[in-house]
Amino acid sequence: MREMPICNMAAAAVLAVLTALCTSPAAAEDGVGVVQRQVSFDARALVVDGTRRVLFAGEMHYARSTPEIFHKITMWPALIAKAKEGGLDVIQTYVFWNVHEPIQGQYNFEGRYDLVKFIKEIQAQGLYVSLRIGPFIEAEWKYGGFPFWLHDIPNITFRSDNEAFKKYMQRFVTDIVNMMKQEGLYYPQGGPIITSQIENEYQMVEPAFGSSGQRYVSWAAAMAINTCNGLICGETFVGPNSPNKPALWTENWTSRYLIYGNDTKLRSPEDIAFAVALFIARKNGSYVSYYMYHGGTNFGRFASSYVTTSYYDGAPLDEYGMIWRPTWGHLRELHAAIKMSSEPLLSGTYSNFSLGQVQEAHVFETDSRCVAFLVNFDPYQISKVVFRNISLQLAPKSISILANCNQVVFETAKVNAQHGSRTVQEVQSFNDVNTWKAFKEPIPQDISKAMYTGNQLFEHLSTTKDETDYLWYTVGYEYSPSDDGQLVLLNVESRAHVVHAFVNNEYVGGVHGNHEERGSIILNTHISLKEGLNTISLLSVMVGSPDSGAHMESRIFGIRKVSIKQGQQPEHVLNNELWGYQVGLFGENNSIYTQEGSNKVEWTSINNLTYHPLTWYKATFPTPAGTDAVTLNLAGMSKGEVWINGESIGRYWVSFKAPSGNPSQSLYHIPRQFLNPQDNLLILFEEMGGNPQQITVNTVSITKVCGNVDELSAPSLQSEEKEPAVHLWCQEGKYISAVEFASYGNPVGGCTSFGFGSCHAGSSESVVKQACIGKSGCSIPVTPAKFGGDPCPGIQKSLLVVASCR
Repeated sequence: MREMPICNMAAAAVLAVLTALCTSPAAAEDGVGVVQRQVSFDARALVVDGTRRVLFAGEMHYARSTPEIFHKITMWPALIAKAKEGGLDVIQTYVFWNVHEPIQGQYNFEGRYDLVKFIKEIQAQGLYVSLRIGPFIEAEWKYGGFPFWLHDIPNITFRSDNEAFKKYMQRFVTDIVNMMKQEGLYYPQGGPIITSQIENEYQMVEPAFGSSGQRYVSWAAAMAINTCNGLICGETFVGPNSPNKPALWTENWTSRYLIYGNDTKLRSPEDIAFAVALFIARKNGSYVSYYMYHGGTNFGRFASSYVTTSYYDGAPLDEYGMIWRPTWGHLRELHAAIKMSSEPLLSGTYSNFSLGQVQEAHVFETDSRCVAFLVNFDPYQISKVVFRNISLQLAPKSISILANCNQVVFETAKVNAQHGSRTVQEVQSFNDVNTWKAFKEPIPQDISKAMYTGNQLFEHLSTTKDETDYLWYTVGYEYSPSDDGQLVLLNVESRAHVVHAFVNNEYVGGVHGNHEERGSIILNTHISLKEGLNTISLLSVMVGSPDSGAHMESRIFGIRKVSIKQGQQPEHVLNNELWGYQVGLFGENNSIYTQEGSNKVEWTSINNLTYHPLTWYKATFPTPAGTDAVTLNLAGMSKGEVWINGESIGRYWVSFKAPSGNPSQSLYHIPRQFLNPQDNLLILFEEMGGNPQQITVNTVSITKVCGNVDELSAPSLQSEEKEPAVHLWCQEGKYISAVEFASYGNPVGGCTSFGFGSCHAGSSESVVKQACIGKSGCSIPVTPAKFGGDPCPGIQKSLLVVASCR
């Protein structure tokens, strides 16, 4: 749970500026009189300008997408427009301290970090904003959003009653609040920001700080509303921390973020809708925010430990901003069903009672309006219930919403929304060996030329300041061979994520950890040494820094022990030998991933038979035509980072296979904003020896759409039609070009596998083609009259349509 200050009840100390702002509403002319713009709350809901509101929000992060127009393509505006069309009222976003102040005292609000521009775009489209200032945000973002320079402040303890921490936290929060105030972005000023959040999921770490944690909470958010995060807040939320505060769900997880080594885990639209309806019914919930509504991309090195570059691709809007899963449409219908009954929900008398062993009714009723939520918790069986003399069948694990307590307008377990299929189209191959040039990353050998030296093993993040994933540890070792020719064993223990070991410039082995096991990783490998001085070079690699937990400032990473063991002789520990250190790679330090920097090194032709670790690769490619999303398929590579025209599109790690045997992520998003009108520079740093000739540039689009609706479904609340219908539509300027399958009757299967059942109207295909071909969208009622009569009286019928978009 988290603390969420609201205008007019803002927290003390750190939110003094907000308090003054929100309790002094600004007058605004509405053409009739003067309206006092205020946001407050009571026990039932947030209250906007004196009116209780049911609000649906969605999380979108400006830093994980791009703002600009490229050949009439927009990302921020298009994402916000789709969110509004999906029935959202509010866009939630974190504020990312470490992107805005990477160097102490130097702010950056340019490009995709232009917070004000993002908020004004939301306002232009008529939505509210929930601004999650943090400044600790977690968010699967490196260092939880803290700039790493904060780590080096003397005597600092993060997220506690620590004067050093509170000083910098208050300064940043105040700067953000003042920026919003100067731009007139708070609601009382006429802006869209209706709520602000301080801190994030503090309950998870508070016990570790004891009384200091309690004092910190009192200082940061004494008068805040506690809210819920999770998958099933309708079952787990204990309620607000005061009977005078509403039930708010600030993170309803629409999927789970993906980590390297795991397979994608998608959450079904039925499950999400059930959870939302239950929270509203059982907890009198009036605010639900989806985390994420659009996940986007972890560009550069901003993903936290082991988190993939693609972020919440299974959200209602996918990584590229497209709608392909039915989640978006199913939730859109849910939002409409709830809002049409907002009066009884927010003002009515609440009652609940049993309808069976695991069935229950929740009713909200005024003198004139009523809404009922009928819940079936049985995960396997249809339940027959009677509610107010109406006989109903409740699907397994479902909630039916009855407007006026007598008309089913939405069923969580019945998904009538359109399904889509994403198609990946190869548009550029790099299989010609002459396409590529290579540069071998030099391995440090000479300690006298090191950036730093010391007779100890340095901590990784303290040394790199989290400005690079890479830290070289180099040491010399005098070897005297024994007469019996016994093997020499190198042992390296590290608390980083990956270690690569080189002896006398030759690769001798590597090891990596995983997200679940947070202890040391250990490399044990036999090595060959020459008589006399040998050089051992160890590359310590982080795959993101931590994003959560208590005492982040005290975490230890990097190599912790190095030893040599020769046969049965005692272990020789090298920890206190003279070590040389190089922060970052030579290629990084010389920016060879940029056009200018790439000219600083000698690129050579590559041998298409042998690909070495620690190699940079360079190629160019033309910009794909059209407006479809662009990706790089890196399935043939291993691990590293990739840049397009100097912009990092993130880390890749396709060699870390998931249990399915597939890479956790193989497609990497290239925003069209990163592309030139024609030629583009592609540069990769490959750690482990992947094959760049297998790389391809692809476009991704929705080329197939499908609808499957039965005749007993509730008509869409988005349509004026009075009967259930299949609604199809193509995205991104495409049109329905073909009907792959159509059957009115009892078709078998679904959108991915389908066929005719025992009942089929022969006119199905011609009716659908006439309604849809050549159009961007179409609607076909699921009624006998549309298909020339009932093809099989006495059985329940449905319409299944699969169509192509071009």
